[in-house]
Amino acid sequence: MTDVPSHKNVLKLLTLGLIFHVVFIASVFDCYFTSPVVHGMLPRRAGPGEAKRVVLIVGDGLRADLLFSVNAFSFVPSSPKIVAPYLRNIIQTRGAFGLSHTRVPTESRPGHVAIIGGMYEDVSAVTKGWKTNPVHFDSVFNQSSHTFSFGSPDILPMFAQGATPGKVDTWSYDEEDEDFTKDATALDTWVLDQLRTLFHNASSNDLLDSELRADKVVFFLHLLGLDTTGHSYRPHSKEYMNNIQVVDHIVRRTEELFSNFYHDEETSFIFTADHGMSKIGNHGDGDPDNTRTPLIAWGRGIRDPLPDIIPSSHDEYSRPWQLDDFLRRDVEQADLAPLMAALLGINYPVNSVGILPDADPTRPGYLLPREGESALARLALANAESILEHYRVKHESKAVQTILYKAFEPLEEFSQDGKPSRISWLCEIERLISDGRWFEARQETAELIKVTLQGLRYLETYNRVLIRIIVMIAYLGWSAYASLSIFPPPASLVSDRQRTVVRLATATILAIFWALFAAERAPWTFYVYVTFPCYFWQQFALRGVPIVVQQFKSSDRRGPFIGRVLFHLVIVVVVLQCMVAAYTHRSLWSIGFFAVGILWPYVSWPSHVRSQHPRLLLSWMSSCLVTGIFPLLSVNKKEDLYMIMCGGAMILAVGAGCARLASNGAPKAAKLSEIIQASFILLAMIITASSVKSLQAKQGLPIINQTSAWVILAVSSIYPFISKAQHSTPTSRIISLFLGFGVCFVILSISVEGLFYAAFTCNLLLWIEVEATVQSNRARAASLNQGYEFHTDDIRIALFFLFFVQVAFFGTGNVASISSFYLEPVYRLVPIFNPFLMAALLIFKIVAPYVILSAVFATLNAKLHLPPFSLFLVALTLTDGMTMAFFLNVTDTGSWLEIGQSISFFCITSLLLVWSAGICTAGEYLMVDTLLFHKSTDSHKLE
Repeated sequence: MTDVPSHKNVLKLLTLGLIFHVVFIASVFDCYFTSPVVHGMLPRRAGPGEAKRVVLIVGDGLRADLLFSVNAFSFVPSSPKIVAPYLRNIIQTRGAFGLSHTRVPTESRPGHVAIIGGMYEDVSAVTKGWKTNPVHFDSVFNQSSHTFSFGSPDILPMFAQGATPGKVDTWSYDEEDEDFTKDATALDTWVLDQLRTLFHNASSNDLLDSELRADKVVFFLHLLGLDTTGHSYRPHSKEYMNNIQVVDHIVRRTEELFSNFYHDEETSFIFTADHGMSKIGNHGDGDPDNTRTPLIAWGRGIRDPLPDIIPSSHDEYSRPWQLDDFLRRDVEQADLAPLMAALLGINYPVNSVGILPDADPTRPGYLLPREGESALARLALANAESILEHYRVKHESKAVQTILYKAFEPLEEFSQDGKPSRISWLCEIERLISDGRWFEARQETAELIKVTLQGLRYLETYNRVLIRIIVMIAYLGWSAYASLSIFPPPASLVSDRQRTVVRLATATILAIFWALFAAERAPWTFYVYVTFPCYFWQQFALRGVPIVVQQFKSSDRRGPFIGRVLFHLVIVVVVLQCMVAAYTHRSLWSIGFFAVGILWPYVSWPSHVRSQHPRLLLSWMSSCLVTGIFPLLSVNKKEDLYMIMCGGAMILAVGAGCARLASNGAPKAAKLSEIIQASFILLAMIITASSVKSLQAKQGLPIINQTSAWVILAVSSIYPFISKAQHSTPTSRIISLFLGFGVCFVILSISVEGLFYAAFTCNLLLWIEVEATVQSNRARAASLNQGYEFHTDDIRIALFFLFFVQVAFFGTGNVASISSFYLEPVYRLVPIFNPFLMAALLIFKIVAPYVILSAVFATLNAKLHLPPFSLFLVALTLTDGMTMAFFLNVTDTGSWLEIGQSISFFCITSLLLVWSAGICTAGEYLMVDTLLFHKSTDSHKLE
C-alpha cells in the first residue's frame, strides 16, 4: 500500500514530461531532416546563356491531371473538352512538358524555395511561418541582373529578403484581398494588370526601361487564385475549372505583352505549380495529388516537342491526357532552378542541389542551346561542379568537427595521380569535352552528380545512428522514471556509497558526451538529448532498481512472478502496436471498439455483474458499436448541412437526456444554466444554416452572421467556466461542458462531427458507470484504506484511456494526414486568409472532445475512490510505446506520401501523449468542486 505522489510531485513529473516530449519532437528533424543550407561555396556559372530573360509563372495549387486531362471536368455541365487550350497548344507545337515532382511539406513556401532556390528546405522550417525565411539562401532571383515579381504578399517578400539590395522588386496585393468567399480569379488578373502597368510605365521612365531591357532578367508571376479556389470549392469544381481557364488566358496575354514590348525572340517561359491539391481541397502532406505538378517550358533555348520514346514515357496517370504522341519529361522540383540558370547564363544558386534536366544524355531534357551538344556538356559539367562545391564545404566542415571522421570513399579516395577521386573525375570529364566526346562527357557528369548527391546525403545522415540510440534510450528512460510514481518505495534504500557510485557514473557519461559534442560543434539540442536519459536512468537506478529487487525477493515463486511481468508487458506492447497500425488502417479503431464493447464484458466481467446489470451491459455494447461506426466512414467529406443540423439536434438530445437523469435534486440554477446552454446550440444551428447557404450561393459571408457566430462561440465556450450554477453530480458538470463546446461542433463541422461528439460523450459517460460497477469491490476497499495500491486492472484502464485519446482524434478524420483538415467550416468565421487564426480554430475544435475526456477520467478516478492522478500515472509509463515505434518508422526516402505520413505520425503521437498529461490535469481542475461536493454521497452509480 502506498500513497500516490503529492500534487507537487505530480506537477513536477508532468512538467518534466511535457518539456521532455516537446524537446524530443525536434529530435526527428535533427536525426532525419537537417537544414541543407551552408555557406562558403564558390559559385559556378551556367554557360553563356540562351535567353535575355526568363518568365516564371507559378499557378499556386494547380493539379497536373486537371490541367492536362481531356474532359477533366466532365461532371460540370457544358464544360469544355480542353480546359486550357493555349497551354495545350504550346505542348503540341512549340514546347516541352512533363511533371515536376514536389517534396513534403507540400506548402507554398517550401515549393517556391525548391523552384527558385533549387534546394529542399528543412521540413521543420514550415513550422516557422509561411512568409519569412528561417535562413538565408541563394536563389535564381539573387543571381539575376534584376527580378520583377508580382503576386501574393505571402510569397514574394521571402525572396527579396536576403537578396542583394535593390535587385528584387515586388508588387503585392493586400492580405485582405485573399478572401475565400470571393472570386479568387481577381487575384490573378491583378497580377496581369500590374505587369501591363509596368511595361506602360517604362515608356516614360528611362531607368525602368533600361532595367527591363537588360540581359539576365527574371519575371515572376505568382497566381494564387487556384489555391484559394481549391480551398474554397475543392479542385473538382466548376470554380476551379473556371480559374484554370483564367490562368490559361493570363499565360496567353502575358506572352503577348512580352512580344509587344520587346519585339524579339529572346524570352523563355516556364509554367509550373508549387504544389497540387487533394480532392478535399487541401495540401501539405505527401498525397500524390499534392506532389505532382505540371511543367511546361517554351521560348528561347527550349526544345520543340519530341515524339514519345520506347518504352513510353507515359503511364496510367497520364493516359487521360491524350498526349501519348509527345515525350513527357519529368523532373524534380529543385531541377527548375538550374534550368532557369542555364537559360539565363547566370550562376547556379550555391545552395542548389537541383540537376539540370539535360545532364543525362539518355533522357532528352528541355534545352536546345545554340551551340548544341557541346553547350549541353559544359552546362552539365558546371552543374556537377556547383553540387561538388556544395559537397566540398560540407565535407571539410564535417572533417574538422568530427572525431574519428570517416570520409565518403567514392569522392575522397585517392586516385593514381594522387588527387581525390572527385578531382580526377572532373579532369576526365573536361578531357572528354575537349576531345569533342560530348555524349560520354554528359554520361560521366550524370554519374558524378549522382554520386555527389549520395555524398551529400552521407554527410547529412552522418550522426543518425548516434541520435537514434540516444533517443530510444531516452524514451525508455522516461517510461522507467515515470513508473517510479506507481510503485511503493523500497523498504531498503541504496547505501550512500552506491548512491555516490551511481551519480559519479552518470556525471562521467554526461561529461564524455558533452565533451564529444563540444569538439564536434554539435547543435545545442544534442546536449539536451543526452541529459534527459542520464537523469532518468540515474533516478531509476537509485529508486527503481531497489523496487524491482524487492518485488523479486518478495515473490513466493520467482518463475511465476517473471512470467506475470512478461505477460503484461507483451499485452501492452501488442495493444500499443495495434494503435500504431491504426494510424494507417483506420478500421482498427472500430475493431478496438468491438473488443472493448463486446469481448471485454464477456471475457473479463464477473458473471454476477453481467446478470445483475443487463441494461448497463446492453447500453455499453450499443454505445461502443455506434461510436465504432465513425472510424469506418470515409475521411473525404463534403459539406452537408443536413448532417450538421442532425449533429446539433443530437447534441441537444444527449444534453437533455443526461440532464434529466442528473436532475434529481439539482438546484434550479443548474437547470436554468442547461436551458441557456441549449439556446446557444439552437442559435448556432440557425446562424450556421444561414452562413452555409450564403457561402454555397457565393453571396459571401454576411457580417452579421460572422459577428454572431464569433460571439456565440466565445460566450458558449466560456460559459461553463464562469457559470455560478452548483452541480450536484459529476454528470451534471460534464453535461455543462458538453453543451458549452457543442457550439463548436455546429459552427465548425462539415458533416458528421457533431454526431460523433455526441456518441463519444455517451460512450465516455457509460465508461465511468461500467468501471465503477465492475470494480465495486476494489472501490470500497480503496475508500476504506484511503490509499492507492497498484492493480493489474490499472494497466487495462490506462490502455483504455490511451485508446480514447487516439479515438478523439481519429473518430471523424485521418488527422495524421494534414490534408484531412477541412477549411469550409472555418470560412463561416474567417473568410480572409489568415493561416494562424484558421489553424487555431481547427485546433480548438480538436480540443473540445478532450475537455469531456479529461472530466470523465477525473470522475472515474474519484468513482474508484483513488487519489487524484493515480490512474494517469499508470498511463504515463505506457505513453511512449507508440512514440518509439513511430520514431523508428520515420523515413526521408521513398514516396513523398510515405515521408509525409511518417513525420506526421511521429509528431502527432508525441503531442497526443503529451496532451494526455494536460487532459488529466485539466480534468482534476474542472471537476474538483463537483467531486468534492459529490464525495460525501459515496455513490457508485451516476445519477
